[in-house]
Amino acid sequence: MMEKLRALDLHYADVQARLGAPETYGDPALVGRLNKEQKELEPVVSAYRTYLRRQQDLADAEALMSEPEMKELAQEEYAQAKEDLVCLEEKIKLLLLPKDPNDSKNVIVEIRAGVGGEEAALFAHSLFRMYSMYADTRRWKVEVDSVNETELGGVKEICFTIEGEGAYSRLKFESGVHRVQRVPETESGGRIHTSTATVAVLPEVDEVDFELNPADIEMQVFRSSGAGGQHINKTSSAVRLIHKPTGTVVECQQERSQFQNRDKAMQLLRSRLYEEKVREQADAVTAERRSQVGTGMRNERIRTYNFPQGRLTDHRIGLTLYQLESVMNGNLDEIIDSLITADQAERLRNAQDE
Repeated sequence: MMEKLRALDLHYADVQARLGAPETYGDPALVGRLNKEQKELEPVVSAYRTYLRRQQDLADAEALMSEPEMKELAQEEYAQAKEDLVCLEEKIKLLLLPKDPNDSKNVIVEIRAGVGGEEAALFAHSLFRMYSMYADTRRWKVEVDSVNETELGGVKEICFTIEGEGAYSRLKFESGVHRVQRVPETESGGRIHTSTATVAVLPEVDEVDFELNPADIEMQVFRSSGAGGQHINKTSSAVRLIHKPTGTVVECQQERSQFQNRDKAMQLLRSRLYEEKVREQADAVTAERRSQVGTGMRNERIRTYNFPQGRLTDHRIGLTLYQLESVMNGNLDEIIDSLITADQAERLRNAQDE
């Protein structure tokens, strides 16, 4: 590990030197790549350099313990330095874990009502509101790409893009089946119903990452419509794309222009097909390999929202919180941080077993 850290430290110094060279600024693309590389290397190099300083502090304290007048102070410094080194070693191990190449990307989120009819559609809308409010707390931008609304204010399905630093790294564990237990607004007898909604979180994929053959895509245009079938656009500006080799279908209807909707739909199609390709590659390695906390499969129930008890349970990590109202208002950090920690711990165990 130390050899790898020394190599990273040298490389970081080289990147800094290149950034400081006058000739570098004649190539904006190179500056961008070097700045990105510097930003990625900085946390682990900083931790490594702190580790070296604390190693020296430990050695200095050990040497001073032989002097009677300095022994007590030196023992305190020795104990503190030793404790710091243990913490820094664990931090460095985490920083050295392979990075998910998609972590810095924007995300496309799809929410679909599942079992439960109108109540499932209302819950799907509640989830959209929850993620929108969470995005707002992190100053991310939310843009709806397509939505199929119901008369009572629910959504049968909604697709939206979240743009912001680290959006995928924070939201990728939300994929799966979300279950709600509550008394529906449509229930007159006060009985608790169980309904579900499915969430899919896809990294926004660039053309460079995944190339599509135009000959494989069929485009259809239609009129955008809202709840109850009311037309919200009198022209055929909504776009449906069909990927003929896989049968994948995507739609976008939120933009005024057919060209804008086509671009959005292409982005969604590219991301869906990219995700499927990545999943197939992972399955080819081993059926039990996990790319997310739990199995990561969309048909797996990952979380239950119990409104009568104000309780939220994430079944993958056994986390239970009695602050459901706060969570539904977008306060997701405690859940997401716990999922990230569990994922890191699992990856550390796997790295040690290899």
